[in-house]
Amino acid sequence: MEILFDERLIEARRKRALAGHDPNAAFLLQIAGRELADRLAVVERRFETAVELHGGPGIAAREALATGKIGAMRRVESSPGFAAAGEDIATAPWEDVPLEPESINLVLSPLTLHLVNDTPGTLVRIRRALKPDGLFLAAIPGAGTLSELRDVLLSAEAELTGGASPRVIPFADVRDIGALLQRAGFALPVVDIETYTVRYDSLFPLMRDLRAMGMTNPLAGRSRAPVTRRFFVRAAELYAERHSDPDGRVRATFSIVYASGWAPHESQQQPLKPGSAKMRLAEALGKATG
Repeated sequence: MEILFDERLIEARRKRALAGHDPNAAFLLQIAGRELADRLAVVERRFETAVELHGGPGIAAREALATGKIGAMRRVESSPGFAAAGEDIATAPWEDVPLEPESINLVLSPLTLHLVNDTPGTLVRIRRALKPDGLFLAAIPGAGTLSELRDVLLSAEAELTGGASPRVIPFADVRDIGALLQRAGFALPVVDIETYTVRYDSLFPLMRDLRAMGMTNPLAGRSRAPVTRRFFVRAAELYAERHSDPDGRVRATFSIVYASGWAPHESQQQPLKPGSAKMRLAEALGKATG
């Protein structure tokens, strides 16, 4: 398995973000948490046991509980420090899924799967943890996220040094995420994408938000060379030139893929077996056009 992300660095930056406790920087988790809750609210059933995997401050868990669709919610985090006052949470390493087979009715994954090295394996473990007809709901930053930042960081580095190294992680395409759900054995997978544009005065407040979210570059192959202030000043100039609105504020794109899938169960709708159709396709088309 290729190690794309530095797991220890991810954990260190998440803990630093937690210690900084900037509630304004939690806007992306708040958006994702509300959207996951809205999707849960329209499911016509109740989930007796639910787990939120590595949801940081637990925003998605609280939003989901507020729907009234959940009997009991457990949270799994990498450190006890993520627990609220008086809250009891389970702890497990960042990429672990510490759940017994067929033990949970609902699993929530808010904005974490994009930083997992073994995404297919993690999805398989989540699917195995679900009881038959259990539901998996995830919010995953997808392709297009921070595209403006990627553009100007690469351009500034190439201009100043003659080369460039990746400074924004790769994000998966919505179709790739759908394929991964199918590969992991989820039934009735559904994926769609919502794009949010956030405006900033300049590149620097955006970078502060990313640090406060724990979302700065965790690539294992990142450049270790020191970054000068000149580099960021030039990147900010390029950002203003290429990605600003008439009022001078710059745009940052966050594209969130919302994914759902069910643990297989005999009650679910099944595709027809080959050859079982009552009418040939040509006959059906003839009826439709005749």
